[in-house]
Amino acid sequence: MSEPQLPPPGGSLDNKEPGGGAGGAKAPWKTDNESNGSQLMREIISGNAMISVLAVLVALVIGGVLIAVTDQRVVTAFGYFFSDPSATFGAIWASISDAYGALWRGATYDPNSRTWQGRLGIFETLTFATPLILSGLAVTLAFRVGLFNIGAQGQIILGATFAGIVGFMMELPPGIHLAAVVLAGALGGAIWGGIAGFLKAKTGAHEVIVTIMLNYIAISLVLYLLKNQLRDPASSNPISPRMHETAMFPLLLGPNYRVHAGLILAIAAVFVVSWLLNRSTLGFEYRAIGANPRAARTAGMLVSRGYITVMLISGALAGLAGVTQLAGTEKLLDSDVAGSIGFDAITVALLGRSKPWGTFFAALLFGAFKAGGTSMAINADISIDIVAVVQSLIVLFIAAPPLVRSMFRIKEVRREGVSA
Repeated sequence: MSEPQLPPPGGSLDNKEPGGGAGGAKAPWKTDNESNGSQLMREIISGNAMISVLAVLVALVIGGVLIAVTDQRVVTAFGYFFSDPSATFGAIWASISDAYGALWRGATYDPNSRTWQGRLGIFETLTFATPLILSGLAVTLAFRVGLFNIGAQGQIILGATFAGIVGFMMELPPGIHLAAVVLAGALGGAIWGGIAGFLKAKTGAHEVIVTIMLNYIAISLVLYLLKNQLRDPASSNPISPRMHETAMFPLLLGPNYRVHAGLILAIAAVFVVSWLLNRSTLGFEYRAIGANPRAARTAGMLVSRGYITVMLISGALAGLAGVTQLAGTEKLLDSDVAGSIGFDAITVALLGRSKPWGTFFAALLFGAFKAGGTSMAINADISIDIVAVVQSLIVLFIAAPPLVRSMFRIKEVRREGVSA
């Protein structure tokens, strides 16, 4: 049986309202009172892949300008620009090419490194990308239902906390212990995400406000636990004991590289989320609710149930990101276990256009930024903050598709029907 068509967010399937003319009745899915926030979200996530590529390109160009103007060689060359302009342009090119060359080599392959660990930076990229894939999927899945899950940070923290409790407080056989850690982390994230979904469904509380507040609660909660019940007695710092070896992800390439089996879990999650959204009945309901909640409700779908279940699954994915960070990279729990992963996940989901595989490749890009940023700072003497600036610029241009279209004079193609 073919999948039933849904009306586009702003009108009917045939772009005509029932009854026609000024006196015709409006379609039940017409959303004249749709909030500006919902319209903005749909504009952000509905752009094509070319906009994402161009957004990254423009961000890199502006980042290159910042690299050049802050390089002392360029500043010195500008002092005699009129007498020798070629030297100035040469200094600009050398500054930018050295910085981005070091970034690329640090993120992929550096033939000049003396050790294999430093030479194969691609594995460090994969290590950084692993939690970003899972947390990006968490944000992506919520996006597809029309929810803005800013709470991935708190869900990662709760997932890591639950996983840590099982990982260093319990002793279980190998295999079973790691499975218990993974399940506990998913449960912790699901609980934290489910709270936001439940409040959204039952009270109408805005998920952005709720998840932001839950982030702060999660940070304070884990800090309290690390100062009391979960604190390592042998340390003066608020950290937990080290995870048992049976609770850690095995390293995929031996002790010289940090890439671990959590990467396999992340890739499997991409396949599962892709199947869920594109092949399952539940995924069709999610896409219907995200396209137009009123139309979905008219068709008999339980929108409130969709909000709760999607935030449970989204939270579980973010919790798994916390598991990979704890059991794969950090090995012990501290107050900074999530770093900025939860917030980077929002950018990853936006850059991936709320598609599972798009999110996967966006996470690889941001993993490359993190892995190569250190190399850029060491080998090219460029501040690692430039990478943060480039990431922020990507967010800016991703969130403003009309700006990118106007810069490159790209015409917006409007399509009718559910595929739009």
